[in-house]
Amino acid sequence: MSRATGPGFQPTHVVPPHGMPAWQAPDPARPTVPLDPLLPVQLLERRGDWGHIRCANGWAAWVDGRHLIAVPEDPPAAGGPPGDADPRPLLARATEALADYRSAVEELAAGTLDGEDFAGRTRGLRLGIVVDGESMWLYDPEESRWVYGEGRRLTTYATDREAPSGDDTGHAPTRLVAPDGEQ
Repeated sequence: MSRATGPGFQPTHVVPPHGMPAWQAPDPARPTVPLDPLLPVQLLERRGDWGHIRCANGWAAWVDGRHLIAVPEDPPAAGGPPGDADPRPLLARATEALADYRSAVEELAAGTLDGEDFAGRTRGLRLGIVVDGESMWLYDPEESRWVYGEGRRLTTYATDREAPSGDDTGHAPTRLVAPDGEQ
């Protein structure tokens, strides 16, 4: 991936639930590391089916833009309806998941854990968080959703739960929800 510059990461899309390949340039001969499932990204440019994206950490790459899942243009308004929950319990679970992963990495680096055991210890562990000033996007693996928070409340932003039956759009199962939680 190439390093992109510029302040103000504002996610416009998320990566499909199964992740996706990425390229250094809009050229299939120049692959780079794949993107993680449900990673928030900012679409910077389109060239045909190619999409140039930037991740929260500033890394940029090219992807098949047809597979990106759009998120609402703006996060829920600060003065809007009450959110789903207090953000502290979800932040505590995210902290625990990161500590579990860090512990496994330290044991792997120290040689007290082999690659197979590392894979077993981290299997099923999912964590996603973007913090930009007072705004936060956090993945809630128990509810299979991304939530938005501004410090006081959480509001569902996108979910990767199956859409209701009869919704045969041909797209990945991640679907957007209205900022006030209505679907």
